Amino acid sequence: MNRKYTFGAAAAAAGIIGFATFGMAEIDKTPLAETTAITVPADRQMTIWRDPSCGCCDAYADYAEENGYHVTRIDDRDFDKRSVEVGVPEQGLGCHLAEVDGYYVSGLVPVEIIQRLTSERPEVTGITLPGMPQNAPGMAGKSGTLKTYAFGEDGVAVYSNE
Repeated sequence: MNRKYTFGAAAAAAGIIGFATFGMAEIDKTPLAETTAITVPADRQMTIWRDPSCGCCDAYADYAEENGYHVTRIDDRDFDKRSVEVGVPEQGLGCHLAEVDGYYVSGLVPVEIIQRLTSERPEVTGITLPGMPQNAPGMAGKSGTLKTYAFGEDGVAVYSNE
């Protein structure tokens, strides 16, 4: 009987010491976004503002993640207004707005074109693939060319026709 009591007292004491030690442990209070920013290069971080009812935007975000991007999805029914505010031409709006490494990307732009943008670093605000082309990433089709436009202080010009 004494053994059970001794074991119980020892277990209780160990529990109290463990709890006290845990309580005194320093907790890392770094916000998750800062931690991600440290571990994921800027040219591989993507924030997407999208209409929450748009399934192709989710498919596009999945596509970006499959190609090495860390994607933050933000529901924003007014993403089109945000797009115009950052400089996307109204006639060139895509189905969502993304930000990657200081550039704005409107629409279903293939990751190869985004990677070229972030590596070449042209003096533009961003690029856009207007509308929802059926052969764009996140859509059903896979063949055909996609015309992507650059926009910025100097106006609008074709950036890629691939």
